[in-house]
Amino acid sequence: MNTKLLFALAAMASPLCSHAQQQPTFTEWHDCAVNEVNRFPLHTNFFAFESNDKAMKGDKKQSNNYFSLEGDWKFNWVPNADERPTDFFKTTFNDASWGKLAVPGIWEVNGYGDPVYLNVGYAWRGHFKNNPPQVPIKDNHVGSYRRTITLPDTWKGRQVIAHFGSVTSNMYLWVNGQYVGYTEDSKVAAEYDITKYLKPGENLIAFQTFRWCDGSYSEDQDFWRLSGVARECYLYSRDANVHIDDIRITPDLTNNYTDGDAMIAVTAKGNPIIDFELLNTNGKTVVKSESNFKGRQRGNVHFMVRNVKKWSAETPYLYTLVATVKDQKRQVKEVITQKVGFRKVEIKGSQMLVNGMPILIKGANRHEVDPDGGYVVTLDRMIQDIKIMKRLNINAVRTCHYPDDPRWYDLCDEYGLYVVAEANQESHGLGYDDNSLMIQAQFATPVMQRNQHNVAMQFNHPSIITWSLGNESRYCDHFDKAYDWIKQYDPSRPVQYEQAAWKGSRASDIFCPMYYSVANCEKYCLDSTKTMPLIQCEYNHTMGNSGGNLAEYWRLIRKYPKYQGGFDWDFVDQGLHKNLNFKASRTLADYEAKAASLEPGTGNQEEYCYGGDYNNYDPSDNNFNCNGIIGPDRQLNPHAYELAYQYQNIWTEPVDLQAGKLRIKNENFFRDLSDYRLKWTALDEYGRELASGYVDNLNVQPQQTAEIQLPFAENMDFVQYLNVDYQLKNAEPLMAQGQTIAYQQLESDAVADHAMREPLSAKAKIIDKKNESVIRITGNNFTFGFDRTTGWLTQYEVGGTNMLGNGGTLKPNFWRALTDNDMGANFQHKLGVWRNPEMKLQSLNVQMVARDKTHKDPVVTALYDMPAVKAQLKLTYTVLDGGELNVKMQMTTDKNAKVSDMLRFGMVMQMPYNMDQIRYFGRGPIENYSDRKASERIGIYKQTADNQFFPYIRPQENGTKQDVKWWQQTNASGTGLEIHGELGDLSMSALHYAIADLDDGLEKGQRHSYQVKKSPFINLCIDKEQTGVGGTNSWGEWPLERYRLHYGDRTYEFSLRPIVK
Repeated sequence: MNTKLLFALAAMASPLCSHAQQQPTFTEWHDCAVNEVNRFPLHTNFFAFESNDKAMKGDKKQSNNYFSLEGDWKFNWVPNADERPTDFFKTTFNDASWGKLAVPGIWEVNGYGDPVYLNVGYAWRGHFKNNPPQVPIKDNHVGSYRRTITLPDTWKGRQVIAHFGSVTSNMYLWVNGQYVGYTEDSKVAAEYDITKYLKPGENLIAFQTFRWCDGSYSEDQDFWRLSGVARECYLYSRDANVHIDDIRITPDLTNNYTDGDAMIAVTAKGNPIIDFELLNTNGKTVVKSESNFKGRQRGNVHFMVRNVKKWSAETPYLYTLVATVKDQKRQVKEVITQKVGFRKVEIKGSQMLVNGMPILIKGANRHEVDPDGGYVVTLDRMIQDIKIMKRLNINAVRTCHYPDDPRWYDLCDEYGLYVVAEANQESHGLGYDDNSLMIQAQFATPVMQRNQHNVAMQFNHPSIITWSLGNESRYCDHFDKAYDWIKQYDPSRPVQYEQAAWKGSRASDIFCPMYYSVANCEKYCLDSTKTMPLIQCEYNHTMGNSGGNLAEYWRLIRKYPKYQGGFDWDFVDQGLHKNLNFKASRTLADYEAKAASLEPGTGNQEEYCYGGDYNNYDPSDNNFNCNGIIGPDRQLNPHAYELAYQYQNIWTEPVDLQAGKLRIKNENFFRDLSDYRLKWTALDEYGRELASGYVDNLNVQPQQTAEIQLPFAENMDFVQYLNVDYQLKNAEPLMAQGQTIAYQQLESDAVADHAMREPLSAKAKIIDKKNESVIRITGNNFTFGFDRTTGWLTQYEVGGTNMLGNGGTLKPNFWRALTDNDMGANFQHKLGVWRNPEMKLQSLNVQMVARDKTHKDPVVTALYDMPAVKAQLKLTYTVLDGGELNVKMQMTTDKNAKVSDMLRFGMVMQMPYNMDQIRYFGRGPIENYSDRKASERIGIYKQTADNQFFPYIRPQENGTKQDVKWWQQTNASGTGLEIHGELGDLSMSALHYAIADLDDGLEKGQRHSYQVKKSPFINLCIDKEQTGVGGTNSWGEWPLERYRLHYGDRTYEFSLRPIVK
């Protein structure tokens, strides 16, 4: 590699914060102007090691400069702020009566107070009127901590800094009875220089934190409102006289993005000599230089690397910068390493470019949450999240709505994820209108400081491609000033803010709306006056059974250049385990085993809690925090499969399907397809495999297409379906060899010729006695019974087996257990007429009907009036040989009536409980709906009713399959029914749960899937169609027009064919 070094020293800005020592006034916690006292000056996240060897290993816990503060602390908790101890920090204080609490550790998941979930509004909602900077005293829990430590003797004379990774909501710190300082902004590290407060031998560290402080007005995020300590907590030491205070790395690309350029800005103390060395991934030196800081504190080092290996989410190549700090006698004082990713972020021509390419953001919003630990998320849990993101083709993450644990950014750098790094600023509870208290001058300082914290600390991460000023706060001048500060401090990255973008303000470089509809997105794309890139900061609200119309969004994204994607809301359901059991020692393997036990298709359930589960006093927005692509234990939710499919980077289309000729599109921007192989499987019209094979060499460059020829045999039968799977040839970080990273099913447009099935007529007897309540049709080995009062089929016996459960029926159904999206759209009222519409039996006739000149069939016809929906319904049952039953349902509607949409059009059959075995030919194996089915291929699948059930955290519709050609529902011996659609494919499900039991009725209840009682039946839904689940949002939007079932005439027909073994 050709290299060139340029070296320059230049003045830099002064440190971002500096405060003189002072004593607490205890007004800090309700004063927006005082958010930090004696906070250690801001700096990028780095750790100074004592040697090159330890620095290269990168484990700070093995450094002599590290001292853990994690583990048990003496702890006192009070429910109200005026009950807190005021002298607990004194060395003479007796804490013998106190309990213990682990640090890190969250109060509410350890028995101190209850978790509170709110979407909008503060945790005092309903009990205290917003009055910033004042916060309540009542219910303002306060935790006080004490711990005695003994420092290493080798730390004598060294500078010692205390690092508390995240403390909510604020922190007062004392050492040996002396006040050290105060901090707010709970999602960045609270650091303090405690050197002068320490003494030889034992030292007492004490701190106090409040549930709420004035900073809480800036932390109204949509998540669990918890308190306590999260993230890493430790002391670190360094040479008191010679060290680096800050090191900022600004990478760039020049010469048509081929060469790397890095500006390294250093703030140092003690006239050091600093050796800079840039290493490639093999540890080979690429560039090195020595810089003498004698007589100066600040300077820049400029590196250039020819033909640099670039960083992107697809190719996360990282160099390592080693800064060895020496005194003027060349004695090594510390060694700092930082990962360097050479990449360039620009906005040109209405597009955001990374390394010159208009990347697509296949993103997710991620809250930091663990179902046992709350805000305490272990490193292995983070790795699990990244691994799942790779599995789901997610290439970008927004740190909603605050800075994450610093280790998260390290992982994003290493494994390759684009990051929108958001400041810890949300004041949603203060409203958006012109009367919002947010516009008051007192909030200018918090908005500025929180953005400074975010940028100054996370600056060096190449994964961060955009800064976000915060979330859902009333846009005002405070954000313009924060934007200006960031653009001055870091001109290399764009800045976004959703509320500013709506108003066309200069405080956002990207149009980043949330929950912009498909129609509005296309409207924006077609408007030539709209010149900012469109990247939704939140979209596809995956609450409960959701995720519909994602395909429509991605059709537009792939069509219009300035629409570059978005961030799904959100990554993980925030449910907490009902039975909490946090263990910091759990490994990635432990987490994955738990997730695997709960994946769709297992039928297993976990007991989770959501907002409102803990008491009736605290405010709650219920299960609105359960919007995850994945579940709390990181099991995939069903809609995750659709997201992974729409986000995949390889697409296939047929050139000539019968000849095996395909066209492959590589949607990657920076890597070709040489690392993948293609597995193909050809199926006939019955779903049977005809042939399969592999294509090992795929020569398709980034953003290019290529045609390939599959080795089809000349005499191969008609190919109805062709399945293609793109698999990794070799393992990659967090991805296994053979892992499928993209797949598709190609279906022939032609229809194979079939001989029409002509069922035999039944030799049957009609028993229609007026004094009996049931009309029966009996034949050789079968009996049907129809209730004379209702017209419903109530008996269906074949070979001595009743295909209906005891008391079961087959009857029409127009309803589903309402989803969260349904409830949000108020379908319980707007569509409620279809829940149990009155069906007045007008007539019930049974007669032999001539099919042709030689065949007559017993036919039962039931006519119903449905006054509530102004419709007539006709059910026609035709009995055929062997106990086969053909069912036809016809609805005739009033053309002048205005009646709402229905949720489904079909019938539900209550079969015996033990007929729980399913084999079907349709889309699967994961549940799918009309607007969320592209990910599921048509094939033959085998499941059970319990496998089909998916336990959404709040019970609702689940388990449905689309495009069903046939469906077998049997007992373990294979006896049961086979269902066929006679006028087209069916939509079907079979569960051990009744629709009415899964449904909430008119209002959402505080319910959970594990609490729903099982039905005594298999509830077999045989539908012509069902309304889509929607996905635009969960508070009013309906499914897209094409996925609704409008009021109107409808007909469908199916056959029930007995299987007796």
